[in-house]
Amino acid sequence: MKNKEADSLLKFIDASPTPYHAVQNIAKELRDAGAEELKENESWNCEAGKSYYVIRNDSSIIGFKIPSQENAKASAFNIVAAHTDSPCLKLKPMKKDKVGNYQQWGVEIYGGVLLNSWLDRDLCLSGRVSYVQNGELNHKLISIDDKFFRVPQLAIHLDREVNKGLKLNAETHMVPVIGLESKNELDSEILKKTAVKGLKQEDIKSVDLFFHDALESTYGGLNDEFIYAPRIDNLAMSHAAYRALNNFSSKSKVSMVALFDHEEVGSESAQGACSNFLSSTLERIALCIGNEREDYLKMLSESFLISADMAHALHPNYMERHDGEHRPLINQGPVIKTNARQRYATDSRTFARFAMFCDQAKVKYQVFAGRNDIPCGSTVGPLVSSRLGMDTLDVGNPQLSMHSIREMAGSEDHKQMIKVFGEMFKE
Repeated sequence: MKNKEADSLLKFIDASPTPYHAVQNIAKELRDAGAEELKENESWNCEAGKSYYVIRNDSSIIGFKIPSQENAKASAFNIVAAHTDSPCLKLKPMKKDKVGNYQQWGVEIYGGVLLNSWLDRDLCLSGRVSYVQNGELNHKLISIDDKFFRVPQLAIHLDREVNKGLKLNAETHMVPVIGLESKNELDSEILKKTAVKGLKQEDIKSVDLFFHDALESTYGGLNDEFIYAPRIDNLAMSHAAYRALNNFSSKSKVSMVALFDHEEVGSESAQGACSNFLSSTLERIALCIGNEREDYLKMLSESFLISADMAHALHPNYMERHDGEHRPLINQGPVIKTNARQRYATDSRTFARFAMFCDQAKVKYQVFAGRNDIPCGSTVGPLVSSRLGMDTLDVGNPQLSMHSIREMAGSEDHKQMIKVFGEMFKE
């Protein structure tokens, strides 16, 4: 069941090994669709019927469309929020001492990583390099994608009990091997990939680099009903959000996608969902279209937020881990996520509104509620809704292998979610 939206998603994932690359690629897609970039440290002039985007710290992005009618003062905001980061292994600032004749470099565990899935995988390294040249601070995105690294697993001969339960120490067992002792070290490879004329090793002051799977994304299953890829959680929802924004627009409401970094580690950063990035952007838009402070607060009360993050599909080998009546299936439509403890922001009003969008798009929807004895995760939904006071719900497409280095989802579900987002943006 190959389709153009799934094709586009797989290409986007492969081109976006880090949040920095994802935001760079999303910005290009928005520009190609006619959006103009705004800077937070400059004055804004937003015109009716036009599209814009703003980036913070290279890893979070908000894109939006001003409604086409000239008098937009009574507008509300219709928003899809998602996140650009995924669990991974992040390079530590200082390299590790050599062991034997191996070159190694320590890593930090970023987010809730399924550690075993990173063993015996070909890994590349990508991210942002910060350097000083001619007295000026600069930043550049790099990818070391022509060299491959690995976290080798211990042979079964040295751990005969491993199949009774693999236990991994995040500090000592997850250190990648990047080569054997030689004159060519990782520092020099980073300098080479930065590719700035005249740049010296001492000019590089800091790096944010992340290991990632070297294998390309692909379709899977007998009928191409699956997609296999890294970072499906949550680049899939980020992709669906901006594709819908580019394809649909409202005549009376501001359509927006807000894609945050650092959701996997709690969202508490200058560019995370707990920051003022969204609230300040919303207020500046309101002022740009001629509203006063009170008008802005009215807009918030009429606004709607879809928090889009991937959902747990029924696992056929672990059926007992799911509530018997809430078992989402792959390629059976978007999943509305509910939780009485407010780990998800859905309530009956927002549930019904999303269900209405699904009906309008002729798309089936499903419902997820976790077992009482298995705590569920959370999303940006409760974080944003509690700060802005707007109606919010949590949704996502069903997937397996969540937080693995390589995840699995449905090829049909992706295009269905884009249709539903489009119904909201047309509202």
